Amino acid sequence: MEQIKAHLDQIATLSKFDWEFFMSKLHRRVIPKKTVFLKLNEIENHISFIESGVVRLYIPKDNPEKEITFGFSFENQFISAYDSFLTQKPSAYELQALTETTLVSISYNDLQDVYKTTQIGNLIGRLTAERLFLIKSKREQNLLNLSAEERYMKLFKDRPELLKEVPLKYVSSYIGVTAQALSRIRKRL
Repeated sequence: MEQIKAHLDQIATLSKFDWEFFMSKLHRRVIPKKTVFLKLNEIENHISFIESGVVRLYIPKDNPEKEITFGFSFENQFISAYDSFLTQKPSAYELQALTETTLVSISYNDLQDVYKTTQIGNLIGRLTAERLFLIKSKREQNLLNLSAEERYMKLFKDRPELLKEVPLKYVSSYIGVTAQALSRIRKRL
């Protein structure tokens, strides 16, 4: 729980009451490697903080080679099918642990209690939502403004751990190219 406390302390100062109330609503989950822990059309009921591990966000297809990976989350980041979480409607994508992943999670209902009961809950919720929006916006801008090679270089400059943790087929999907095109890009570099 210390990792999430340190992360939240960077956002805002929590009173002892706020922290203890928030912490009482959290539970730890360990997700085995390669496990899909939110399936297509399920309603996301948690927002989670990644203590360790890597999570992939993707749109499944009948042919696994055609899956569309559109996001990764890492240690010390929040993860959720956030649109499904907010609306409490079925998710249009899946969440998969690429490595054994330890999450500290809060349910939708418990988070609503935190918002109502604590002084700092709404601020933390807003700042977390803003962070998730900025990540999404940055990704969209990169897809529109950068070449595939530039997206690849930027991805590994920003996230060098991807090389160790994420299969290249997911990286190629994430940057919007085929596995063969990614292979050519890697050869040129």
